[in-house]
Amino acid sequence: MSANKSDKELAFLQELYVATDWGERFAQLVDEHVKLPKKKGRVLYVGAGTGGHAIAMQERADDEVEFVCVDESEECLELARAKAMVIRADPVFRRAQLEALGFEDDQFDLVVGDASLVAPERLPEIISEMARVVEPGGAVALSVATASSFAEFYSIYWEALRSAGLDEYGPEVETLIRERPTVTAVEELAQREGLENVTSWTSIEEFDYESGEEFLNAPLIADFLLPSWLESLPDAETRARVTQEIARIIDEERQDMDFALSVKATLVLGRKMR
Repeated sequence: MSANKSDKELAFLQELYVATDWGERFAQLVDEHVKLPKKKGRVLYVGAGTGGHAIAMQERADDEVEFVCVDESEECLELARAKAMVIRADPVFRRAQLEALGFEDDQFDLVVGDASLVAPERLPEIISEMARVVEPGGAVALSVATASSFAEFYSIYWEALRSAGLDEYGPEVETLIRERPTVTAVEELAQREGLENVTSWTSIEEFDYESGEEFLNAPLIADFLLPSWLESLPDAETRARVTQEIARIIDEERQDMDFALSVKATLVLGRKMR
């Protein structure tokens, strides 16, 4: 995320620009394929952000279904609590690291996780924690952006590095491409943690931008994706050179059409049988 904005500013940006577009694409997969407990039960939402999807799920659930929501950002959770008070929803919100949820084993009937903006290398531990806290017979559902996401950007990024005379950073683009897990790899992570009947669904989502400048200034890109993409570049001056080239290449190649960034939104679902 952006080093130039406070955690509070990032929380507001997530609420206004990320949850309402990016987040809704992944939430739709959950709503289509994940069944809530009948009559009563406990649901844990991991990576709840500003709480919009978790609150919407609770509103659809039976009255005796309890929701607990965790996120790593206290500022996001403050917005979630305020939102819940306005509509008189009553989920519990608490701060926790996604790899260390702080619950005892076998506590929840359903565990839903949003890891769509989480660094891919964190996924094994996150899935392990989700599987640990769900009770036998319960389901685990995780949303992730899988391999082939952002391919249009990576191609332009590579070209921008070359045109800026920074060919030595080209292998970093290869690393970004390889680190994004395939659907099969995420399914295997779930199976490794003892989940059975593992199933997945993938939707190809597009985010359209009218120019290179609009792309680079969009909060989703500028504050939540681009910082990690450019992390390997040595300093702010180099990053500015590269982003200038990215904008130029996007505008030259789009030929009066929108620049479309595609994402493979994937939901992986499994059940803990023992």
